[in-house]
Amino acid sequence: MSRRVDADLLLVGSLPVDSPDEGFRAGAELFADRVAALPDGESGARGAWVGYDRTTLLERHPDIAVIAPSPSPTGRARHAYDTARLTVADGVETLRFDAWPRIAETLASYERFVALRADGVIPPALRFQVGLPGPSSVFTAAFKDDYARNWAIVGPALEDLWSRAIDELLATIPAGDLALQWDLAYEVIDLEGVLAWTEGDAWDRFAGPWSRLAPRVPEDVLMGLHLCYGTFPEWPMFEARDMGLIVRMANHAVAHAGRPLDWVHLAGPRYLRSEDDAFFAPLADLDVPDTRVFLGIVLPIDGADGLRRRQATAARHLADFGVAQYCGMGRQRGEDPAATLREHAATVAAVRG
Repeated sequence: MSRRVDADLLLVGSLPVDSPDEGFRAGAELFADRVAALPDGESGARGAWVGYDRTTLLERHPDIAVIAPSPSPTGRARHAYDTARLTVADGVETLRFDAWPRIAETLASYERFVALRADGVIPPALRFQVGLPGPSSVFTAAFKDDYARNWAIVGPALEDLWSRAIDELLATIPAGDLALQWDLAYEVIDLEGVLAWTEGDAWDRFAGPWSRLAPRVPEDVLMGLHLCYGTFPEWPMFEARDMGLIVRMANHAVAHAGRPLDWVHLAGPRYLRSEDDAFFAPLADLDVPDTRVFLGIVLPIDGADGLRRRQATAARHLADFGVAQYCGMGRQRGEDPAATLREHAATVAAVRG
């Protein structure tokens, strides 16, 4: 089949905005001619990414106990070891999540998307972009004690919730309106072997849920995958030697999606490795012929000149690709969030034309 997404730019998901309305308006104004879909910006509490799911989903479950609360004086974790430590209560062998608060907020955002499109703010060709963190990302960020037992109980419950969430989204959002992106960060750094508290088969924590959940998404829905090293608290949480792991993950995801994977986002390097051919060399092994590749090589630290350097290096190993930020921009707001978005648009325009 032919590729269904040929956009020049991907908005990874989170944006430096204070509301979905602001996210849609800024996205439509600055990026409508470059993207295939608009996210709502994941503003407010969702700006904490999986921290939002820890507090609204996991901590509130009656069968999940808080071993120790976050030591952060603000109550909002500042880094990976600053989160509350959770565990499944003694005697619990299975559990079920009734509802995912993230989905209710997403559906409320879709109402604004439809209204703004009806008002002519959002062009009719753009889809509504939804980002869902992978089950292992939600779990691994919160369970640092008795990891294997907790994953055996909570992992299947999260996967069941994710499966029902797909149905809940599609009960309101027409498939032809939806662009669904799976956001995987903890899966990536888990596979890199840098998380001291994980144990067991890290590949299965990525590949198992993916192979079961991705085929449940109807083909009329555009579907993407975001592979990242995280921004908690800074970018990246771990710097890889090269892109080999995320290329391998992307190849596996395409082969086991059970349907088209319309795009894949691969996080790039820190700016000092912009001309490091060894970092980008694994791109030559990508086997995703009908999938649009977006490289996360737009860094706010060095603007258009840096993007040109990284684009030139990557192009020696991959002939055709779009670009994106290395991760979402919500936690990299800058002193003036509106200026951050304008700078992103200007940087891409200066290099990509």
